[in-house]
Amino acid sequence: MNPLDQIAPPPLSYFDPGDGRRIAYRLRDKAPDVGGPTLLFLPGYASDMEGTKATDIDKFAGAAGLACLRLDYSGTGSSGGEFSAGTLDRWLDEVLAAVDMLTEGPLLVIGSSMGGWLALHVALKRPERVKGVVGIAAAPNFTDWGFTPEEKETIWNSGKLEKSTPYGPEPQVTHRDFWKSGEAMRLLYKPIEITCPVRLIHGDKDDEVPVGVAFKTLEDLHSGDVQLNIVKWGDHRLSKPHEIETIIRTILTLAEKIR
Repeated sequence: MNPLDQIAPPPLSYFDPGDGRRIAYRLRDKAPDVGGPTLLFLPGYASDMEGTKATDIDKFAGAAGLACLRLDYSGTGSSGGEFSAGTLDRWLDEVLAAVDMLTEGPLLVIGSSMGGWLALHVALKRPERVKGVVGIAAAPNFTDWGFTPEEKETIWNSGKLEKSTPYGPEPQVTHRDFWKSGEAMRLLYKPIEITCPVRLIHGDKDDEVPVGVAFKTLEDLHSGDVQLNIVKWGDHRLSKPHEIETIIRTILTLAEKIR
């Protein structure tokens, strides 16, 4: 048995960012006399904080004595609200509120898929706090490159788009307000003024986020300390044991640089 499986998760808690929203989170406290950053995990679109990568990263933090915060955006997972009301800027505001209200000291922000897009925005909004970013199949600008012109027209005219997904029987729904907010928060094709270390991990068989997005992110980031790790045969989930190991090793190496 993996010894990490013996590490219990932190209790499920809730906070209000200031307007009555009920945002679910799990916060693991740092062990006494342990330095290093708080790990902040941001899930992908329509995902939550109980996925394999999120829970494994939390267990790793427990074993290393590091603080770790993960949360569910409004309308997802255990948080209150309607998913249809979720927008990229609304979810970013919730993450920033969690950073300001629930954590202190340096942060290492880890984002999966859309969470990687949010992680870059968090680094831009809180440069004094964010000392490192790890993007796992990061998907900045996916409202732009992730839809065909016909699909964008459907979103605009009908208010939403439903697409089948390999992750379950229910279709993935993209609402007009989310799509509009994503278009307003695009980062690529201009300098991304982040100066902290950034690590990008991407599968070369990712059918949802083309590996070219990772290379473009690498190119546009201003930081001189950016590395891209391409995982052979890796798909979008990057949840196989050796892929999780790569993610954990990347986080550990970067966390050791942050004091």
